[in-house]
Amino acid sequence: MVLGDLVGLRPMDVSDAEALWRWNHDPEVMRWMDDGYAQPLAHVEKWLAERPANTYADLLLGIEVRSDGRLIGLVRLHDAEPETACADLDIYLGEKEYWGQGYATDAMRTVCRYGFEKMRLHKIRLTVVTENHAAHRVYRKVGFVDEGRLRQVFRRDGQWYDKFIMGLLEGELRQARPMKDQ
Repeated sequence: MVLGDLVGLRPMDVSDAEALWRWNHDPEVMRWMDDGYAQPLAHVEKWLAERPANTYADLLLGIEVRSDGRLIGLVRLHDAEPETACADLDIYLGEKEYWGQGYATDAMRTVCRYGFEKMRLHKIRLTVVTENHAAHRVYRKVGFVDEGRLRQVFRRDGQWYDKFIMGLLEGELRQARPMKDQ
């Protein structure tokens, strides 16, 4: 487990399927995310059971509250390439009562620290819908900068939205501290 101040990050497994399924079917949680098509719980269980083990190229971690071990979200570093030392990041908190309390910020700092220190990444990238102000604020708080804009690439409720392309270089992580492993 990789520990932050508020959260711990640990590999996800089939026991997490119900939470993942529930979050993926919550319109408020999925509001600004590419959510694909609804899947039955059995499909999510099968996906988690058959998913290859975490690797440098694709790392999926559950976000747990350190104080009680409750699973509240997930974070993923994927498409990592040793040749470029870059990876893409996805994150969300599915348990809405934890929104706005610093858990997402701590999870971002923790996974980015892991990416730079343990995976030896040089850059972490992400995209965020321009209207997702809360997420954009979290990403900027930890040091991500806007690098570009993809025009009208996300559709929700009959309207097209732009996405920011954001990046964080090794050494730019704000309020970084040495990573703690358990």
